[in-house]
Amino acid sequence: QVQLVESGGGLVQAGGSLRLSCVASGRTFSSYGMGWFRQAPGKEREFVAAISWSGMSTYYADSVKGRFTISRDNAKNTVYLQMNSLKPEDTAVYYCAYRRGVLITKKFDEYDYWGQGTQVTVSS
Repeated sequence: QVQLVESGGGLVQAGGSLRLSCVASGRTFSSYGMGWFRQAPGKEREFVAAISWSGMSTYYADSVKGRFTISRDNAKNTVYLQMNSLKPEDTAVYYCAYRRGVLITKKFDEYDYWGQGTQVTVSS
């Protein structure tokens, strides 16, 4: 079993920045991909960003490209999401997700474990 704990959410004005963190613990595999997803009220969960075990491969949703950066520190079993130039439409609960193996994906049903989520609210 793998546990994921997100932190770093909060309330920020439009144009501001936040950095989310997600720590993985438990029986983590030797290599795993990590992703961030978000879900706004009344909407489906959507992909935000993903990163491979090595960090050499990353994917981003078009809506966040150029504003968000995903990174990871494998020594700390931690993945980060740096969010800059935040917009009110970025308001959502943000979830990190864990996928066994070296490949990464934008599909939420291909992730094996999920965190509880952290709320991000961007005021206009």
